[in-house]
Amino acid sequence: MARIPGPPLKESLPLKAILRRFVFMAFVGAAVALMLVGKIETVVVEELRMRATDAITPILDFLSRPVAGFAGAVESLDELASLRSENARLREENERLIHWQLLARRLEGENQSLRDLLRLKPGPPARHIAARVVADTGGAFARSVLVNAGTLDGVRQKQSVLSSEGLVGRVVQVGRRSARVLLITDLNSRVPVVVGDRRLHAILSGTNGDRPVLRYFVGDDTVADGDFVMTSGQGGMFPPGLPIGTVARASAESDDAAEVVPLIDWHRLEFVRIVDFSGGLVSESGALR
Repeated sequence: MARIPGPPLKESLPLKAILRRFVFMAFVGAAVALMLVGKIETVVVEELRMRATDAITPILDFLSRPVAGFAGAVESLDELASLRSENARLREENERLIHWQLLARRLEGENQSLRDLLRLKPGPPARHIAARVVADTGGAFARSVLVNAGTLDGVRQKQSVLSSEGLVGRVVQVGRRSARVLLITDLNSRVPVVVGDRRLHAILSGTNGDRPVLRYFVGDDTVADGDFVMTSGQGGMFPPGLPIGTVARASAESDDAAEVVPLIDWHRLEFVRIVDFSGGLVSESGALR
């Protein structure tokens, strides 16, 4: 006698669906745990972050070298294509530099005579090391770079960072073999400066763009296009006299702000100097002492 088929039995969930639900819940739990740890122990999170940065800095350094070499080769080809016009421009620039060199020597002699007359005691010599930019960690909401020098090289927080052109920023985070540099264009950057021959005091504020702006002017004078901007030394964050850039034009944000064109080409920033202006000597290996 044939067996009459009954209703199909309810099958259990497939193993793949169970694993999928388990992995999803595990990720949700890990995310919640990380948020709780970040709220409770910010120091621990920062320490883990810098340890991870130390671990990946040698890799970023290794990967960035071929890219830099290829970019240099392309740039060399472009320079060869316009060599004749560049040579003529350099001859004119050389004549101007000779004129400024003679003027600088004369002013240096006058400056030294005034120092001797006033018995001015010079400040301590600055200590510095050279570092390579291995990563640009900036974005829409932050402007900073990562360099391949850390506490093992003598780098400390709040030290000034310069390039061959002018002020880059300051050290804000330090690992054993790496450091994070906050650029002067970052929204959180505030640098006391003096502007032009009238030495008008102001604050240079970052905008997360390529051009910071001048704010909070002291006095009734106004800045003009082409006025030179340098650090004033007030506040103790930066020493006085570090070059920054020139005033470009009035900012559209407000009437009491003016844009500044930095001397640095941010897209070509490759090597920097981390400077400690508290005095001391540089060791033979180049590390700060």
